[in-house]
Amino acid sequence: MDRLGRSTEIVFVDDGSTDGSADVLRDLARRDARVRVIRFAQNAGLTAVLLAGLRAARGRIIVTMDSDLQNDPADIARLLDHLDGFDAAVGWRRRRRDPWSKRVSSRIANAIRTAVLGDAVKDSACTLRAMRRECRDALAPYQGMHRFVPTLLRHAGFRVVEVEVNHRPRRHGHSKFGIRNRALRAFADLLAVRWLTSRRVAYTIVEEIGAPGEAQGG
Repeated sequence: MDRLGRSTEIVFVDDGSTDGSADVLRDLARRDARVRVIRFAQNAGLTAVLLAGLRAARGRIIVTMDSDLQNDPADIARLLDHLDGFDAAVGWRRRRRDPWSKRVSSRIANAIRTAVLGDAVKDSACTLRAMRRECRDALAPYQGMHRFVPTLLRHAGFRVVEVEVNHRPRRHGHSKFGIRNRALRAFADLLAVRWLTSRRVAYTIVEEIGAPGEAQGG
């Protein structure tokens, strides 16, 4: 953040952790005025974390990323550079540093998502993204939304670009996402997004007479 030369805030969302993360975050907030911390009473999941962070953010541009250290913060500058011509820049992990089973399951999931939604997003699961503040209003607050952010933004009329980003091997902990515990839920979410995007209201205004808020009559 210091290298960017921009005014920034950093919002950490603690999803009901029990590993001492809360103490670390409190210490960070005491030492750095840019740091804000939101703690959940209990684990609520990635969608809730994303929504809480988006709603708390006060800047004109919002950047999201996971805390597992596999994303490279140095890529934030690369994403921001694309916001001159786009409303959102989403990460694409061309070379994923995950176990083969996770890479294969991700490719299968992407192929199914593309077939159902008709939106060829290379890496919809990458949470390293930069977007203009207006974009957050296009993200409906329902479970599973985090899997389809690029698609939802595009269907809302925002200009979205995928940007290649680095991906690093996991050094700590282990992933809780897998085929067995996520496949059915992810497919249900996919059908929900399909329904939402097919029911989107669209209209074009050709003329509007009278200034907004102008008093009418005597």
